[in-house]
Amino acid sequence: MGTRIARSAGDRQQDMQYFVVMIDYGRRGREAVVDPEITRREVVSRIVSGEYSNISFIHEIAGCRVEDVTEEILAEAAIPEIDDAGADLQANRFDYLRDLRKHEPV
Repeated sequence: MGTRIARSAGDRQQDMQYFVVMIDYGRRGREAVVDPEITRREVVSRIVSGEYSNISFIHEIAGCRVEDVTEEILAEAAIPEIDDAGADLQANRFDYLRDLRKHEPV
């Protein structure tokens, strides 16, 4: 019969959490970037900056759990398209109104 060792909460190590980013270099092969110090925010930041590109997948590993978070992180890193047509239309309208006032009889 085996002996059980009771551990207090202070004795337990926290589960390690890290991200694996697989980058595809085409003919030159693939590279898995694994750094336990990198947070999710840092992964997103590196995608936005262009440091990580041609990503095959991103896995989040926490304890014994592995989850594919590629779509989530790529969606977070997507830079929203800002439609500047609305600002131009408003500026054009102000210019038009200013021009009309210039030509009003005094």
